[in-house]
Amino acid sequence: MSWRADVLTLFPAMFPGTLGESLAGRALEVGIWSLKITDIRDFGLGRHRAVDDTPFGGGAGMVLRPDVVDAAIGAVADERPLIFLTPRGTPLTQAKARELAEGPGAVLVCGRFEGFDQRVIEARAGQEISIGDYVLSGGELPALVLLDAVIRLLPGVMGHAESSTEESFSEKLLEYPHFTRPAEWQGRAVPEVLTQGNHAAIAAWRQAQAITTTQNRRPDLYAQYIATGASAP
Repeated sequence: MSWRADVLTLFPAMFPGTLGESLAGRALEVGIWSLKITDIRDFGLGRHRAVDDTPFGGGAGMVLRPDVVDAAIGAVADERPLIFLTPRGTPLTQAKARELAEGPGAVLVCGRFEGFDQRVIEARAGQEISIGDYVLSGGELPALVLLDAVIRLLPGVMGHAESSTEESFSEKLLEYPHFTRPAEWQGRAVPEVLTQGNHAAIAAWRQAQAITTTQNRRPDLYAQYIATGASAP
């Protein structure tokens, strides 16, 4: 059975977007995963298919109605995780992507305007996930990001299994730097250890580079790495 994604959005034309290209696109074509888009406005109220209303308590903007969003969710919900893409959600991590990849799929709900009425999130026991500490116009781009992170981890999507285990965040470390031909470019040579064929030395160099890069660029991740009992370089 393929990994199944349902996306609820007010802008269905934004999908599959980049997910129709490259690895994700090929995996979609051969059935490794499937994508179904539901237009939330199909469940809107009245002649104009209203999906939002003014917030209680005042304030700028509009809020997606709980009854409308709940009806849209009810049309597709099953045992899969239900995820609301919101700036106030739990940060998306590589570990979360891997957890989702190991399941049957996910139902993603894309917000717009000022977001969702909180009651529908609580009533549906949904997860809130954010892709970063910034605000976008809606949840469509975060949904594409989340799906891309998950789909590339599905069996048969990437050519080399090692690709997903040695990359950034897999061991709470940023990835080591990469080099290819030519061996010298603009006076810059490839590190000698990478050209000598000593696989143990190469592995040690890459690990040291990953640790140093993480320590310098992401001290928060480095602290988590050290907390696992790993040794400093």
